[in-house]
Amino acid sequence: MLHDTPAGLRRVLEALLLSSSTPLDLDRISLALGEDLATDVLRRTLDELRDEWRDRQLELVRVAEGWRFQTRPQMQLYVERLLAEKPARYSRAVMEILAIIAYKQPVTRGDIEEIRGVAVNAQHLRTLEQRGWIRVAGHRNVPGRPELFVTTPSFLSDLGLRSLDELPMLQGEDGPVTPNPANAELDLDADAG
Repeated sequence: MLHDTPAGLRRVLEALLLSSSTPLDLDRISLALGEDLATDVLRRTLDELRDEWRDRQLELVRVAEGWRFQTRPQMQLYVERLLAEKPARYSRAVMEILAIIAYKQPVTRGDIEEIRGVAVNAQHLRTLEQRGWIRVAGHRNVPGRPELFVTTPSFLSDLGLRSLDELPMLQGEDGPVTPNPANAELDLDADAG
């Protein structure tokens, strides 16, 4: 098989990653290869492939959802000129809601309203859900059982991040604000629905 040698495996991984429109995790790569390779072999080969591409205009990066090739930041201006599609623009309210969820998750709509001091428009939450940046992870065990919102791996990948730890620290009224990644990893799916 083509991927029986280290060089062959790098070429197959390169083809898979360049042809995929989404990041590939190790499970999807193994599925495409048709066999289970040791995780350390795949990681080492991906690191070698990243090194091979070090001086090119694309770079291989690891994000929350897996591995992907992306344009280096200094090339973005040229690529943006080529693309006919304009990136979605979100209102300040939508971005505030997203920031609150990212830094305080899991949060309810009421938590967001308390922090922002204004009612949350349901369409803003739908916009973020449709974009794939937030999801309902469960319900708070209080009367009314309000939905708990968390960010998704897609949110992190779209920002080029691997984890919430990589979000920048914010300066709040009470001092620095950092995301609490432990909160985002709560297994609340049993309550979802």
